[in-house]
Amino acid sequence: MLKLDYRDGRPIYEQVRDGLRRLIITGVIPAGDKLPSVRVLSASLAINPNTIQRAIEALEQEGYAYTVPGKGSFAALPTDVDAGRREELLSKFDAIVQELLFLGAGREELMDRIRKEERHD
Repeated sequence: MLKLDYRDGRPIYEQVRDGLRRLIITGVIPAGDKLPSVRVLSASLAINPNTIQRAIEALEQEGYAYTVPGKGSFAALPTDVDAGRREELLSKFDAIVQELLFLGAGREELMDRIRKEERHD
């Protein structure tokens, strides 16, 4: 489900957060479905439960997850994701596109990649 790379320079909680986010946005964990519990993730990844909790809290701040007391954490609907997150991603996208164009990537090549991702939905 989730894999950690101990050679990655990012903190473990960020890797867990990013892994869970990827599972949510790809539909592996559909909106409204329960996320794996802190205890289960902690045991399966062999890391401290506080690290898992921190990752889930970060997902909640971005709007990708929400917690129901006594029930657990759940994947949020796409409409619940923080608008600031969308703007942050668009800014990164703009910078990446600019660099790819500089490196010789063509407009059609970039559009083909966007179309490919749209077909994955």
